[in-house]
Amino acid sequence: MKDFLNEIRRPINISLSRKFLYLTLIFIAGIILGIISKLLDETASNLLPYFLETLDLRNFFSRMGVWIFLAVLISVYCKSPIRSAINVFLFFVGMVGSYYLYTILIAGFFPKSYMMIWIIMTIISPFLAFVCWYAKGKGIIAISISSIIIMFISRQTFAFGFWYFDILNTLELLLWIATIFVLYQSPKQISKVTTIGLLLYFVTAQTNLFWGML
Repeated sequence: MKDFLNEIRRPINISLSRKFLYLTLIFIAGIILGIISKLLDETASNLLPYFLETLDLRNFFSRMGVWIFLAVLISVYCKSPIRSAINVFLFFVGMVGSYYLYTILIAGFFPKSYMMIWIIMTIISPFLAFVCWYAKGKGIIAISISSIIIMFISRQTFAFGFWYFDILNTLELLLWIATIFVLYQSPKQISKVTTIGLLLYFVTAQTNLFWGML
């Protein structure tokens, strides 16, 4: 199995000090983003600076698109699938932990059911990150993984029905474009990934996934 996976993408070893540095920075970034997200939730939009109100960051951070993108970004740029799993897990531990600690300890609110959804997603995040790491590899498996990523980010970006096709959010459209750049390896590869990913999106657009969050 190891040889098979190495044919898709081969891990690169880095020093222990660099591993610890990246892990620490990613964990801190998760904490900061969790707090920012909660602060935006707690602040009325008309009290925010005009450019933040216009960007609608409150809704942007409450949706899954930005978190999918950040998880993919962390995952594919790690040096091994194991590091990818660890780093993405700690990112979500930091983000979800800081968000709900703020919610409970400062805001005085305990959203148990919604919190459990995010805890479950945090628990499964290392397994998904392990798989996503191979999106930057070679062959049909890498293309398939990348296509599924495009499908999920498309579900956050576009609305599709029998008589309509719309962009849900300008910032999420930018994330969709950024995801293509992150997954890019060659013109031929990315054209396959984008085409298959969009086809998967159109097929699954009317299906609710993960309590409708995806």
